[in-house]
Amino acid sequence: MSEKMLDEWQLVLEEKKHALEVHMKQQGIKSEMDCKDFPNCPVQEAYVKAVYDSMSKGKGGGFEF
Repeated sequence: MSEKMLDEWQLVLEEKKHALEVHMKQQGIKSEMDCKDFPNCPVQEAYVKAVYDSMSKGKGGGFEF
């Protein structure tokens, strides 16, 4: 991450990203879709929530893909 100041949502996102990377490494997988708990993996779900919260700064709202 660059030297720019991170807000609280970005800090949580970085934490959850790291947790997901560790989780995947421990399982020896390269894709979360290969996780034995997918699609209900709590580590992956926490990361996705952190992504949404970071994008909305916790204000909620929907995202369409």
